[in-house]
Parts: sequence; C-alpha cells; structure tokens
Amino acid sequence: MPALSPRMHGIHASPASILRRRARELLAAGRDIIELSSGNLDFATPDHVIAAAHAAALRGETRYTDVDGTPDMKRAVRAALLRDHRLSYAQDEIIVCNGSTQALFNALQATLALGDEVIIPAPYWAPYLDQVRLSGGTPVTVPCSQNNGFKLRADDLRTAIAARTRWLIINNPVNPSGAVYSAGELSAIAAVLLQHPDIWILADGLYEHMVFGGIPAPTLSAIEPRLRPRTLTISGVAKSYAMMGWRVGYAAGPAALIGAMTRIQSQTTNSASSISQAAAVAALDGPQDLLSERASILRARRDRFAEIVNDCVDLSCEPPEGTFYLLVACAGVISKRSPDGKLIATDRDFAAYLLDHADLVVVAGEDFGLSPYIRVSFANPLPVIEEAGRRLKRTCDALR
Repeated sequence: MPALSPRMHGIHASPASILRRRARELLAAGRDIIELSSGNLDFATPDHVIAAAHAAALRGETRYTDVDGTPDMKRAVRAALLRDHRLSYAQDEIIVCNGSTQALFNALQATLALGDEVIIPAPYWAPYLDQVRLSGGTPVTVPCSQNNGFKLRADDLRTAIAARTRWLIINNPVNPSGAVYSAGELSAIAAVLLQHPDIWILADGLYEHMVFGGIPAPTLSAIEPRLRPRTLTISGVAKSYAMMGWRVGYAAGPAALIGAMTRIQSQTTNSASSISQAAAVAALDGPQDLLSERASILRARRDRFAEIVNDCVDLSCEPPEGTFYLLVACAGVISKRSPDGKLIATDRDFAAYLLDHADLVVVAGEDFGLSPYIRVSFANPLPVIEEAGRRLKRTCDALR
C-alpha cells in the first residue's frame, strides 16, 4: 500500500466522534446506551429556522453561493456581533464556513509556518491540537488547574510565550470545563498580549449563549479594542440554536486574514450549504428569547446532574458557568478494581468501565489534556439524567 503523508503521524480522529460512532454501534446491537459524550443537544432546531430552509429550497436557492457566504448571511452575522458584543465589522471582514471547525482550520492554514507555536490552555477541545499539527505548527499546552477555575492566568500566558509563538487560542465558555472568563480575566490576558504585537488571537465563542449568568460570554475584541486588528472571533449556530448538523459557522477578523481564509476555503470545501445559510439567517435574525429559555433548562439539568455526581463515592464536580458539560474529578476511583477484577489505573480505564458495566458513554479527561477527570454532557432530558445518575452511583459503589 502506498504510504500516507508524514503529516498524518500523531493525527487522531476527534474523541467525541469516535464515541458517537461507538454509541450508535452499541445501540444497534441492542445495548441500552446513555450517550453522555457528544456535543449534540436534545433541543430541536426552532420551527421558524426549519421553515426558512424549506422556503429557500422552494425558491430555488440550491446553487453554490459566494465562497465566503451569502450577502444575507454575512449581514446577519454582522448584526449578531453588533447586538451581542458591540463589535462592528465590514462585509469583507466576515467569512461563513462549513461549521466553526473549518473557520479554525482555514485560519491556521493561512498563517502558520513550519514550527510556529500555538498556545492552547488545557483542558482543551482536542481538535485544536491536531489542526495546529496539520498546519505545520506546534501546539504548546498550558495547564489550567481546577484551583484556577480551569482558566488561563495572565502570568502563565506570559511564561508560555516564546519567539515562535504565533497564536493564542482562547475558548469562552470553555469546552470541556464549562468555565467562563469574566471581562476582568480577559483584560488581564489582553494586557499581556498587547506587549506581543506579532501574536494572533483566536477567540472561539461557539458556546457564547450557553451561559448561566444572563449575558453572552465576553470576547477579547470587545474587551480590548486594540487587539481587534489581530483577533479572529469565531462562532456559529450549532450550539445556540441546536443546529449541529446544519454545519454553519463563521469568523470575523481583519480583511487580509479573512481574504486568505476565503482562498483556502475555495480550494477545499468551497461555500457552506445554501440552504443551511438561509436557515442560519433566520436563526440569527429571529426571536432570541429561546436562548435564555434554553439556558434556564440547561441550568436546571446542570444543578441536578452535579448534585448526583457529588453524591457518588469518589467523584466530585463544580457546577460550570457555561456550556452543557460537567468535568468530573475521578481521582478517587484510580487504583480501585471493578467487580471482575480489572484495575482502574487511568480515567480512560474508568470511562471504559462505565461503558462496560453501566452502558454510559463518557469522555476521558486524557482526551482534553487533564487527568484524572471525565467529561459528561447534561444536554439530556431530566429522566435520562436521573437514570444516568443511578447507573453512575451503582457502578462507583461496586468498585473495590
């Protein structure tokens, strides 16, 4: 067989995608699986969004669009950024992509040279690292402990910056921890970045409306306007409007960078789906009260699941400020054994134990650069959360 490219060394499939497939296989085999691992929400895409997609299809809007997005979609993105963050962008400072993941990929491809470094706070969303590697760069992870709320401190950022640093990726709210950076915390980080004018900033705000404080999570360009000329603000409709499968994300930043990202997109996926863009326009332009309504539902689920977890022997968690994930500390189960005698030596072993003995699919903290933890999703109806909790408690009690 011909060889694969050397750039594939160390590149992995997304852990969540692997687990989603595994869960589907087990469900098809008749297992009573509860899936707590993925970024899928159980909310429905809003009716008016689906209606807008249907109407666009009936109008014949089924052809290729401009590579960087339809004019109407870019207008809607500009309006949303102004409404939510008081950020004003021109039309040529916006790109619409096939999900926010592609926006990240385009940006790194457009800017990284071989050996350039990208600072990534840990715990992190795993694809950040492999996208940096695919672009020829080197990920530099900075541990952010639970004592610091799983957030990057300004002093730790200052220490991590080196001669080859080209990007800082900062995720707010943070997947997987659910931590939310305050305006003050971002201001401290901004003060460090102002001293290093050659560093790009990628502000990933995909979960910006999945917060429990009543307002969208702040973003760096809004906190420190002097960073705007080198900040790429990324978001999308996947989480806020339960449009995971519609695959529409967007980025706002300096025109030169957006232009380079557009050229890359023209040679890879080309434009996002015309129908999905019409749907996304309806989501961004339409009623926004569903955002707070759904955040309230998620908050109730968060509180109940955190209560259940903290009632399990050897497990603990802090209720997160955002997203729909709990990061569960599981140091207490390490070195114990399952009823069939298997040693739980790592959080990955614990995740495997929960799958084998409780039909629960969770993600090992190792996949996020933080052990020993597991990540569980509370984007499930309360009866499912209650059943997951019963299984979790039962299997923890069975460890010896």
